[in-house]
Amino acid sequence: MKLPIVYLARHGETAWTLTAQHTGLSDIPLTPNGESEAARLAPRLAEIQFDKVYTSPLQRAHKTCIIAGYGPVAEVDPDLVEWDYGAYEGLRSPEIRAQNPNWKLFRDGAPNGESVETISARADRVVHRLRQGPPVQLVFSSGHFLRVLATRWVNQPIGLHCLNFLLSTASLSALSYDQNLDRPVISLWNDTHHLK
Repeated sequence: MKLPIVYLARHGETAWTLTAQHTGLSDIPLTPNGESEAARLAPRLAEIQFDKVYTSPLQRAHKTCIIAGYGPVAEVDPDLVEWDYGAYEGLRSPEIRAQNPNWKLFRDGAPNGESVETISARADRVVHRLRQGPPVQLVFSSGHFLRVLATRWVNQPIGLHCLNFLLSTASLSALSYDQNLDRPVISLWNDTHHLK
């Protein structure tokens, strides 16, 4: 039996990914290099026949989706937006730790933004829809949200688990199952060989 698989594509580079600023709901465009990364993702994705494609409404993910060739068939899903960083939007981690030395996003959430519980519940809604969906799906979104989504796919609390998942711009990952639908797994993570 061929088991369902969900591919995850992170958006291409933005000015704020270069500067390591927390980019939540700010609608930052791709850099020219980010557009090039999205274009290099296209032939990698063309190897796969997708039954359904979803994208975040934020332009960095949506434009990556379009450049990669899936704009006409993608369904925009508001649940795929990046973590709402609230008061920490646009700040770098050292700037945040200067205010709050023990802060960890995946443990503490963001003040005036999304809590760990809220983003976990949002990811759970997406997981539920993906599990009800067709066998081969593709999701375009942002780094921290995709890390949360993968962690919830394997039924783990996000906490410190997400800290272990590096996710590069325009990378490809996949969520699937091991032998049966009772054993969800991360079957591919942070594949960037198409960018080399």
